[in-house]
Amino acid sequence: MDKEIYKPIEEKMKKTLSVFKEDLSIVRAGRANPVILDKVMVDYYGVPTKITQLGNISVPEARVLLIQPWDLKILKDIEKAIQKSEIGINPNNDGKVIRLIFPELSEERRKELVKNIKKKGEDTKVAVRSIRRDAMEHFKVQKKNAEITEDDLKDIEEDVQELTDKYIKEIDKVQENKEKEIMEV
Repeated sequence: MDKEIYKPIEEKMKKTLSVFKEDLSIVRAGRANPVILDKVMVDYYGVPTKITQLGNISVPEARVLLIQPWDLKILKDIEKAIQKSEIGINPNNDGKVIRLIFPELSEERRKELVKNIKKKGEDTKVAVRSIRRDAMEHFKVQKKNAEITEDDLKDIEEDVQELTDKYIKEIDKVQENKEKEIMEV
């Protein structure tokens, strides 16, 4: 069988894994990570703009993010955007920079985060399995229409399952690493 038929399936699985990784990058582990600000938008002269495009973001200490906007007039707007966002950290504005101080995570909060990570991981696996199911339904229709043979269908089934297993393992690995990061902080 031509391996090209698996490209769209693998692309969907790859995208699903990518979304999972992106979701986990936002989960904070008690350490300052500029990625947490990626989805925070600031109203910059009427245009929703990412904070990352409005100034320098640095990590001067393990639990501190420093936001230094190029235009000091938007400090208040950045502060408001952070407060409205779901990151759960109150910004400190000194008139020149905004500091985000990440609190230590309690044991209870860590366990809650790990539980949420497990749920996201399971949801991602379900999405990958759903891609497999849709692909197999497509190939079964092709077999029914005599476009492929029974043997082809068996080979395709094995290959698609192999692809699915590969992405499930990758999801498990990403999930495990994030859980370790949360529990070790």
